[in-house]
Amino acid sequence: MVIFEEGLSLEEYREGVLILINKPKGWSSFDVVKKVRYLLQRNLKAKKLKVGHGGTLDPLADGLMLIGVGKATKQLFTIQEEDKEYVARITLGATTPSYDLETEVENKKDVSALSKETIQAAVNSLLSMKEQVPPLFSAKRINGTRAYELARKGEDKTLESIKITIHEAELLRPDLPEIEVRIKCSKGTYIRTIANDLGKIINCGAYLSGLTRTKSGHYELVNAIELDKFEEKIILHKV
Repeated sequence: MVIFEEGLSLEEYREGVLILINKPKGWSSFDVVKKVRYLLQRNLKAKKLKVGHGGTLDPLADGLMLIGVGKATKQLFTIQEEDKEYVARITLGATTPSYDLETEVENKKDVSALSKETIQAAVNSLLSMKEQVPPLFSAKRINGTRAYELARKGEDKTLESIKITIHEAELLRPDLPEIEVRIKCSKGTYIRTIANDLGKIINCGAYLSGLTRTKSGHYELVNAIELDKFEEKIILHKV
């Protein structure tokens, strides 16, 4: 499997190329895959080309997405199983039904008196988490229906807990009301739920106000390419 570089041929893409994309906020994972597929097929004059991704990112999140092309798509499952690292921006002193900014902020509290020591202790306690309950505003299924569809109808359901591992949790910025935490975790971990749980631990409420994926397995965001830059490089090397 080849890592993306300028000037690759259609044959090389079919043999397998991995593209590290810096997903912009507001784009769904499907949007990114669709855009990359369109650019490659148009500029390589290919009618069909397999393109997939190695781990979903919510539209409100940004950061590293691994895009597999050609035979590299067969290796995406293995990539998805690897640990992930995120930088989470978590707002203390309020909650939202979705645990992020997809829904309205509620239950506001004054957190100006919270100490750095209290926040640090709460972040440290994340390392002991062994399971979590996914948010109802998620793509998990309940009796065949997406959980978020039920949530938007106002139905109060509870999803089954899932096993997770928090390998590292580091308080990067303690500024109130929005703190910043680096989290290295097992695949499938909902950072939104971690934000909500952090608010419960401190007893002040919290929601995820921003999220950047910085690592997926041994691949890092610092080596990723912006979508517009990727488009420029592809167009400059038409075949």
